[in-house]
Amino acid sequence: MKLHKILISVAAFAVVSSGLYAGTSDMDVEKMFEKECQGCHGPNHEGGVGSDLRPGIIGKKNSYTLSETIIGGRAGTAMPPFAEKMTKDDADKMVDYLQHFKGKKMTVLTLDSVKAGWKPLNDRMEFFKKYPQAVDVKKNTDICFVTERDAARVVFLDGTTGKLLSRHPAGFAVHVTVTNKRQPRYAYSISRSGLVTMFDLNSPGQQKIAECQVGTDSRGLAVSPDGKYLMAGNYVPGGAVLMDAMTLEPLKVYPTSSVIDTDGNIGSSRVAGVYDTPYGPYIAFALKDAGHVYIVDYSKPNFPIVGDIPNIGKILHDGFLNEGKEIGRYLFQASQGSDVMGVVDFKTKSLVTKIYTGPSAKPHPGQGSSWFNERLGQQLGATVNMNLGQVTIWDDNFDVIRQIPTAGGGLFIGTSEHTPFLWADNVLGGPANWNKIYLINKQTLDVDRILTVGTEEGTITDPVSHKALYKWKVPTVKDDKGEVVVPRILHAEPANHGHWTMVSEWNAGRIGIYEAKTGKFVKYIKGLTTPTFTYSIEHRQTVPGA
Repeated sequence: MKLHKILISVAAFAVVSSGLYAGTSDMDVEKMFEKECQGCHGPNHEGGVGSDLRPGIIGKKNSYTLSETIIGGRAGTAMPPFAEKMTKDDADKMVDYLQHFKGKKMTVLTLDSVKAGWKPLNDRMEFFKKYPQAVDVKKNTDICFVTERDAARVVFLDGTTGKLLSRHPAGFAVHVTVTNKRQPRYAYSISRSGLVTMFDLNSPGQQKIAECQVGTDSRGLAVSPDGKYLMAGNYVPGGAVLMDAMTLEPLKVYPTSSVIDTDGNIGSSRVAGVYDTPYGPYIAFALKDAGHVYIVDYSKPNFPIVGDIPNIGKILHDGFLNEGKEIGRYLFQASQGSDVMGVVDFKTKSLVTKIYTGPSAKPHPGQGSSWFNERLGQQLGATVNMNLGQVTIWDDNFDVIRQIPTAGGGLFIGTSEHTPFLWADNVLGGPANWNKIYLINKQTLDVDRILTVGTEEGTITDPVSHKALYKWKVPTVKDDKGEVVVPRILHAEPANHGHWTMVSEWNAGRIGIYEAKTGKFVKYIKGLTTPTFTYSIEHRQTVPGA
């Protein structure tokens, strides 16, 4: 390990600026970076989904150009424009901070620190006896989560009617929601600010049972199939936290402050995806910066790591598990720095192969898609890619069999047994394309139709003839400046016993509901704040690792 890496990651300290900046910004630059930039660029600016921003990389670059990139964003990537959140002076101050950053001390994850953040809120057993059945819906599996990113809330909806049931504060930028498949009355969320929250869906208003502050920057969450354990993944402090799924009491931590990366260097790593599997008593978590996947056996005393799969690739992020034969045996783990989906085998606890998604593709499967193709007689898998308008499809031999062009980079691709389509968003494709969902036929593997939400009208069109198959009126939305908003749509999620597909309209504050079999518009759920991730409990009951 090189000396300068030790100084940066372990023993250095943070400074706001070298003092060279002479603008008029009063922005707290460190807080702004932590809130808006750290998730992609890393707590020590080391990069990830976003570029490496350490002084050795950008220190001699033109500061004006860097400032313009912050204000205007970078087309074809996940870098958004910050013109609405920063002034020119703010951007200049951010560039000065980045170019003269001295590093900061990385804290180490400890069980004591996590236990200090554990907070029981209601008596679970009292609720269990008082509400044996769901109060607000016919069945608790009818409920859908919605994350309201900028409002720091989760929302519960009736997935059969679209009725809003309750809203709850749950930490900044709630990132992932999951349920306990053994006891689906219990649901959990984790925010980017490191807050894990447990809810009882049978109680009136879906009351909170407990909270646990597992870190200051977090992402992943998974529940063991036996319903006993919950694992959370941290960016800061790096590591994973195993908790009691009935109380959120922290049981064990797995620090990743000193691990070996793909280049043989020792340093800290963030934890990205966390996955449970029905294939065995395992929960896996991905070391984003180190390129490893660890497998924990929760059936053994002290919950040991029983598998360490290295060299999957650089910058690991999200992933999903196979369906069909031997369901949950294989984890498809996205490596955004190496443009591959690593195939991890839970049976052999080894890396089977790497599925190459294309140059600079940056795969981001979200919930991913796994389905049986009758024409080929095989179980297929698919991901969208962040930097390319392209859906990558592979067969059960893990060979890429199709690259399907779309309108722009995406974050989510979803399906279910009730729809003939893969629903692939283009949310990173810029204003000209981020209002589209591509519906790909699961049997022919061709784009079957394109869903477009305009500012006044929505359409389902045939991609060959360009003929509109369906049209509907779209309520026009304007921003704070009175300018018309082009809806930015993402994340298709099945609901209503498979009859519906729910699509978030992030900047329009609503969810569009569509017929799963045709894509035809049904109705809107309005009055939401930046709805991002949706989670249908009924649908996810049958999806491994979700």
